[in-house]
Amino acid sequence: MLVRGRLVLDDSIAAGRLHVEDGLIAAIDLDDAEKDGPLLLPGFVDIHVHGWGGHDAMGSTEDLDGMARVLLRHGVTSFLPTAVTAGIDTLRAFADRVRDWIPAAPADGAAPLGFNLEGPFISPQRKGAQNPAFIVAPSDVPQMELVPLLPGMRVMTVAPEAPGSLELIRWLAANGVAPSLGHSAATLEEARAGYAAGGRTTTHLFNAMSGVVHHAPGLAVAALTDDAVYVELIADGHHVDRALWPIITRTKPADRLVLVSDAMPMAGTGDGRTALGGLEVQVVGSRATLLGTDTLAGSVIALDSAVRNLAASGIALPAAAAAASRNPLALLGVTDRGRIAVGQRADLVELDDDLEVRRVARDGAWVSAD
Repeated sequence: MLVRGRLVLDDSIAAGRLHVEDGLIAAIDLDDAEKDGPLLLPGFVDIHVHGWGGHDAMGSTEDLDGMARVLLRHGVTSFLPTAVTAGIDTLRAFADRVRDWIPAAPADGAAPLGFNLEGPFISPQRKGAQNPAFIVAPSDVPQMELVPLLPGMRVMTVAPEAPGSLELIRWLAANGVAPSLGHSAATLEEARAGYAAGGRTTTHLFNAMSGVVHHAPGLAVAALTDDAVYVELIADGHHVDRALWPIITRTKPADRLVLVSDAMPMAGTGDGRTALGGLEVQVVGSRATLLGTDTLAGSVIALDSAVRNLAASGIALPAAAAAASRNPLALLGVTDRGRIAVGQRADLVELDDDLEVRRVARDGAWVSAD
């Protein structure tokens, strides 16, 4: 199969053709004759998404099927179903359900890479839209109760200042999980201790965390000033004001920015009300908030919107594409996809000049965005 267009490579855009064989990119021919073709990007990878299109990541296997299918049509070719803060028994049931579902996940949907747990080891002071009834300190949960969660767990949010958190972070890292510092009131020193213990990334930078206060810097400062640390950005313009995006992109190495949607199940379904983690959420326009408050409760975008928004802010398209593909995969240690290069999986997103999705390929099989 030949795929023609403007190829969004690691650091440039070049016209050319991809030769796809057996679901892989077998060869690349650069040719200016294809300069009027569509933009071709690596498939997007959403490592923090709670649902989409009315489908809840913590729901049934049918919900997971529906979520995977609708995400693919927004350019997301791989993802981590993400749980909100809940009781340990509920999280174990979620983990079991996702693990059992992965071998049967639909081929016409985004491919699951495991799962993500956003809590329950977070700060009650920076809970955001997480249910406080289920927040616990790591020191209060025997490690043996967490062992059943390990298979398939790729990311877990931890507040580094909580009792027992540093030990938990070390244990997660030693077991191949990427600890993500977030939902935290940590001081700068506490946050740096969390990263030193093995914290590798940062849950939705600036949101639900101690920030940039000149007399009392917190987690956000620790994340921005540590070149080894990844940071998540919800690029919807609500979670982090666009005026702050250049501070992030000028501070962080380009390969440490990770676009996430943090989308809630109602994303893509219009205005209305729903429950999330036992809390009532209201969607009005492009904002989802806890009912009766201004507290954001996740987003209603997918990564195609995030890439458009980041590019519109002046970020070069190859960098925006990497933040939605290569960078999250590098965090997870996944190397077989995420770049337009020979030998990579042919997970591709075809965009028009307005960066709207035209069609998406998973393993070289095309699916229309309609």
